Amino acid sequence: MAQDDHSGTELAAADSSHEALAPTASPGTALISSDAFENPGFPPHRPRVTDEDPKKEKRAQRTVYTLFYLSILGSVWAVAAYMLFPIESNDVGAVRLNNMFIGLGATLALLGLGFGIVHWGKAIMDDVELADERHPIGGSPETQAAAAKVFSDSDKESGFTRRSVIRNSLIGALIAFPLPALVLFRGFAPQDQLPVELLSHTMWAKGTRLALDPSGVPIKAADVTIGSAFHIIPEGLAELEHGKLEEKAKAAVLLMRLEPSELNQAPDRESWSYDGIVAYSKICTHVGCPVALYEQHTHHLLCPCHQSQFDVANHCEVIFGPAKRPLPQLPIAVDDEGYLIAQSDFTEPVGPSFWERS
Repeated sequence: MAQDDHSGTELAAADSSHEALAPTASPGTALISSDAFENPGFPPHRPRVTDEDPKKEKRAQRTVYTLFYLSILGSVWAVAAYMLFPIESNDVGAVRLNNMFIGLGATLALLGLGFGIVHWGKAIMDDVELADERHPIGGSPETQAAAAKVFSDSDKESGFTRRSVIRNSLIGALIAFPLPALVLFRGFAPQDQLPVELLSHTMWAKGTRLALDPSGVPIKAADVTIGSAFHIIPEGLAELEHGKLEEKAKAAVLLMRLEPSELNQAPDRESWSYDGIVAYSKICTHVGCPVALYEQHTHHLLCPCHQSQFDVANHCEVIFGPAKRPLPQLPIAVDDEGYLIAQSDFTEPVGPSFWERS
């Protein structure tokens, strides 16, 4: 016998001849309870009226393809309404009519397509209850064969191949549905000119003076001090009666002056600057945000939208951020009166690089 040093209680010595008592599992920690619910199975199947009455099935089929035809009609009407009810300048009533009729057509197209698909599934497709068992993810031949069987069974149950009228009307509705969007996107540009051509050129031309934004006052080279940055627009932009914002969005320029020795200019661009003064497009080549933050000590331009950074000393090449190409440079010179002028338009499209793909 042994004695506990603290309590004085006698302890029985361990006897290897005695078997240890097996631990008893706690009911609260058991993984599988002995009184688990039994699987109740599926409830009794209740057939639909279309399952029992062929006339009701035919009526449901007519309803489905009628809805798809209405969807096609709505898409076509939205395109026609865009042409029949044009938006006139400064006419609020024309805008309301255009939006209302295009919206009605698009609504009919969307609702007809959605209701037709839902009614097809609820009233015509096979009505069966299934239990989808979980299984390991894999790409074995057996799995691929099972997947192919799923598509085959789905085709059989839905009647996609067999019900040609429904199938063809659905395909027609899906083809017609995006047409209004395509037509509306084209309307973002003037109807009598090509959008790509408009985006490839700006107001800058040979001899156009650089003017301060927004006053439109021409700026002289002597007014541009080292370390400064000016927001520039083409002279005459302020006098435009139509399309002023569109032209400004393409022609906006940042004008900066560095020490000439700090400029690393390519041989073919040495004549594009004047005594350390350089001009670059203000439109970021990522998604078109205004690049308006200039750090004069590092000569870096920052786009505040997505943090793209451009090095002014090295032809505004991208040094950080999502932009994929440098800011386009505007070739500049000085006229007889000392005013800064453009030598030509930009030699590449301004703005997001998407337009370069045209």
